[in-house]
Amino acid sequence: MSEYGVRIYSEDFKHMKWDEFCSLLRGLSADSPLGRIVQIRAENDPERLKYFTAHQKKIRSDWRNRRAKQVTQQDSATALEQFKQMFISAAK
Repeated sequence: MSEYGVRIYSEDFKHMKWDEFCSLLRGLSADSPLGRIVQIRAENDPERLKYFTAHQKKIRSDWRNRRAKQVTQQDSATALEQFKQMFISAAK
């Protein structure tokens, strides 16, 4: 709403094509509420993380925990095998 003036429950939104919605989503500025959440979730700089508020830390932690639960055992096994091969190559 703050970025484009479109309300999620409006008729305009109900009839919006998926491609248009994706374009609008990609165009959100970092100053929008959703843009700020995305920035918090994606931040990995230890210097910036030191200054996060308790609320920002919770947002980031909740997101990381949710993402970790989505990793399958096959994904984990593949990653471990890649690390193993990397170490074997480095040891040669």
